[in-house]
Amino acid sequence: MLFRRNFKFLPQHDQMDCGPACLQMIARYYGKRYSLQYLRDLSSLTRDGVSLLGISKSANAIGLKSITLQMGLEDLVLQIKSPAILHWNQNHFVVLYKIRKKKISNENEFIIADPGHGIIKLSEHEFKKQWCNANNEGVILYLETTDKFYNKKAVSKDTNDSSSFLLSYLKSYQWEITQLLLGVFGGSLITLIFPFLTQALIDRGVKDQSLDIIKIILFGQLFLFLGSAIIEIIRNWITLYIGSHVNIKIISDFLMKLMKLPIKFFDTKMMGDFTQRINDHERIEEFLTSQSLLTLFSLINLLVFLVVLGIYDLKILITFSILTSVSICWILIFQNKRKILDYIKFQCKALNQDSVYELINGMQEIKLNNFENHKRNEWEDLQVKLYKISTRILKLDQYQTTGYTFINHFKNILVTYFAAKEVILGNLSLGAMLSITYIIGQTNSPLNQLIEFIRSFQDAKISLNRLSEVHAQREEEQIDNSPQILKSKNFDNRYGIHLVNLSYSYDGVQQQILNNLNLYIPKGKTTAIVGASGSGKTTLIKLLLKFYTPSEGDIFIDNKGLKSISPKEWRSKIGTVMQDGFIFSDTIERNIATSDEEIDKKQLQYAIRVANLTEFIEGLPNKLKTKIGASGNGISGGQKQRILIARAVYKNPDFMFFDEATSALDTENERIIMKNINSFIKDRTAVIIAHRLSTVKGADQIVVLNKGKIVEVGTHKDLVIKQEYYFNLVKDQLELNKQNV
Repeated sequence: MLFRRNFKFLPQHDQMDCGPACLQMIARYYGKRYSLQYLRDLSSLTRDGVSLLGISKSANAIGLKSITLQMGLEDLVLQIKSPAILHWNQNHFVVLYKIRKKKISNENEFIIADPGHGIIKLSEHEFKKQWCNANNEGVILYLETTDKFYNKKAVSKDTNDSSSFLLSYLKSYQWEITQLLLGVFGGSLITLIFPFLTQALIDRGVKDQSLDIIKIILFGQLFLFLGSAIIEIIRNWITLYIGSHVNIKIISDFLMKLMKLPIKFFDTKMMGDFTQRINDHERIEEFLTSQSLLTLFSLINLLVFLVVLGIYDLKILITFSILTSVSICWILIFQNKRKILDYIKFQCKALNQDSVYELINGMQEIKLNNFENHKRNEWEDLQVKLYKISTRILKLDQYQTTGYTFINHFKNILVTYFAAKEVILGNLSLGAMLSITYIIGQTNSPLNQLIEFIRSFQDAKISLNRLSEVHAQREEEQIDNSPQILKSKNFDNRYGIHLVNLSYSYDGVQQQILNNLNLYIPKGKTTAIVGASGSGKTTLIKLLLKFYTPSEGDIFIDNKGLKSISPKEWRSKIGTVMQDGFIFSDTIERNIATSDEEIDKKQLQYAIRVANLTEFIEGLPNKLKTKIGASGNGISGGQKQRILIARAVYKNPDFMFFDEATSALDTENERIIMKNINSFIKDRTAVIIAHRLSTVKGADQIVVLNKGKIVEVGTHKDLVIKQEYYFNLVKDQLELNKQNV
């Protein structure tokens, strides 16, 4: 395989980024720098990752012609002449960027750019094992450039600049930073005095055999040391204060930003991606509280020492400066590799956290299905990956440290030699030589801190970039302020909810979940939506809640476009019970009255009665103050569902949306609660999704969905008489047949 330009490896940032990261590498190979976030958006990324179709769609959008091929190994070697994307192990994407012949064996060696692991060299047997299927063929996405690719301007800015991002938080601490700088300046003045005191001790005290001068100099050194120690103590307290407060503010803003993002953003992320980002704050705090200001202090000291060296001997200063620069350059050579390894380690640790989270939360199912060995082996495989990446990082650190230490020691020896030579030649006094030796010893600490700062800065910058990726996301409340009025021949202007040519697909490229829905949901009436599993019922509710944006068409609320309504304002008018509703680790009353700082006791008791929770709550030792475990641990599915119903009722909303709200209830509880709910939703606009006939048969209209399309609309009686889709859905529950209808 021949190459016209160097191939640059680029890592994925999150667990499901492998497809966009591969495309980013291909685009970079052809000379265009696209940001990973931009390619993510084009690829229609989901929590399950991205499909070949999604990558093809993204490639076409930036002007790359994509061809999906299935071929054997021999054809791959003969036909593929430029980097291509491979479907790897049936669940991952990598870039094949080089095939070369081994010199001794003359076998093919395949070089892979795995965005989650790095550059991998594989033998033909190893490559075939991971790429080919049972038919000895593999899937490859071959990409070619077009005029559109070269003419289109690349979107290369991934995130906000991390330096300005951090500086924006430091602006509030200008006085504290000024105090620190004054402390640094004072400490540097003290440092400047020490070499001259050392010289005076030898040349004026020891040489002249004057104990009085020696005592004065030593007492002076003692008091200077105490002053330096006091300055350092104060500086450390101020640094801790600034670093801790800034770190808390960054975490708080990060969490607030997460809460402002649309649900679709969370559908593309795994739990580990978020927890790892939060853990990244430790690096930022370490950088702020220790490395940054300590390094500033060390750099000033280093400059002071350089000035003193220049006063003593210019040749020694030049030698010291050149070799110091060489040692720093040696460290910088490896920094890009450290950055890549850091991203890879981030992925491994995120996967590890997901694995542990799954083990703990899925323990019941693991035990029920004798799944222990498989899950343990899965976890151990992750530990092996973590060990391997840690080994690679350690190896790189050893290269850096060994080279730097060698150059630094060589520099110290060489400078000492020059100083001793100058003493022998009579150009320097013995005191000056000892002063230079003292300075050389004192520069080791600032230089080590500078190197540590470079590493810490890079780690903090990577962490800040990962955080600013989230901060760069568009917030849910950034809505279109232009009014959108219903104008359609299909619907009149009656108040209610109108769906106009509504379509939706989760990733934008696969078969549509909802297809061209046109529906009127009357205001103040109850509409039930029924259909087989996978027909799109829950998706429709999420579109109505503005969790998702329609792929095509519009939704109108009282003739006003939902797109132009604030999501927060809209949801404040809706009481919702979702089938996967969440119970917080808090008291029962706080789980019901979630949004109110001051709980309305009258409204709370009413909600409890509607949800038939009175007997359950009265049987608890702390009544409403009883704390429920995280996600509802310690209560049954039916009790959890009743709390969710009470939560929706407590809001006293204009609209009620129920998604299988009574599926976990027993018959008696369902009968009581449905009677209460029907009374509550009278004169409210309600949308109910349910399988049970008893829940939907009293609805003002029933809408039947099948494969994302509306196939029937009518009352229970009308639809049963028709004996079509709806009849087939409920006949088993009704125990009806055509003879007794």
